[in-house]
Amino acid sequence: MRPPRLAPGDTVALVAPSGPVAPDLLDAALPVLRGWGVKVRVGEAVHGSTSGYLSAPDEMRAAEFTAAWLDPEVSCVLAARGGYGAQRMLDLIDWTALRAAGPKVLAGSSDVTALHRAVAAHLDLDTLFSPMPASVLFDETAAEHLRRTLFEPERTRVLHAPAADVLVAGRASGVLVGGNLSLLAAGLGTAEQASAADGIVLLEDVTESVYRIDRMLTQLLRAGWFAGAQGVVLGSWAACGDPAEIRALVLDRLAPLDIPVLGDFGFGHVASSPTLPLGARASLDTELGTLTLDSPALD
Repeated sequence: MRPPRLAPGDTVALVAPSGPVAPDLLDAALPVLRGWGVKVRVGEAVHGSTSGYLSAPDEMRAAEFTAAWLDPEVSCVLAARGGYGAQRMLDLIDWTALRAAGPKVLAGSSDVTALHRAVAAHLDLDTLFSPMPASVLFDETAAEHLRRTLFEPERTRVLHAPAADVLVAGRASGVLVGGNLSLLAAGLGTAEQASAADGIVLLEDVTESVYRIDRMLTQLLRAGWFAGAQGVVLGSWAACGDPAEIRALVLDRLAPLDIPVLGDFGFGHVASSPTLPLGARASLDTELGTLTLDSPALD
């Protein structure tokens, strides 16, 4: 199910489900968000700890997310940043209550992959794998693509990467699934982690050595997670080592699937990243370097 699009005057709840939020990046982002004509409600954990690796205790982060979702005035729950910690709070959320509250938009990326999977599993909702405002990567291009997806989703139905790298040529259609590779591998065996069957798999990561990317891909392959996948689209591998080694690894691990594989699509931990709707059905064309959504990301 697609959540409704946003309109001027709606409320966006900014939450911190994972790591601590840098105050200077938050201060820079708030005027941008308010410039979209929305009210911004900043969660308590967003102003939480700026040391350690969690923005706040698990119970506080779960309560912040839950309160934002249950608030009838909130139309979009937007993660301020990633980091680590979203998995730790999933069992503290009353998903039955959230489902009863009705659909709204979840947006974020990186560690928020865990929340994307949970919202899809428990609420049957499409979500947005998007840049996050309290990040050095939240530049004008990234912010504008997110804004268009939220308010004018018919304008972001075609995602084009002219410099994309064709690893395995072809065309495919399927449901956009995936996100951050580390979180997908870590989610194996949990209630929320569905397979990639009938999916066009989105994969990206940051600061992972080539051998670790190998290990995570191999783990997903051996677990059967890729069974039935229709295609693969790769985003950024920032600070992950030699791009040529990563390319060779991906070919070694994923080419035997005999499905189209398109690299360097420019999403994830990279400046000017586009927003991609997880759960949406799309068509992949490696020759054109495009992902074309069957319908707008939001209703």
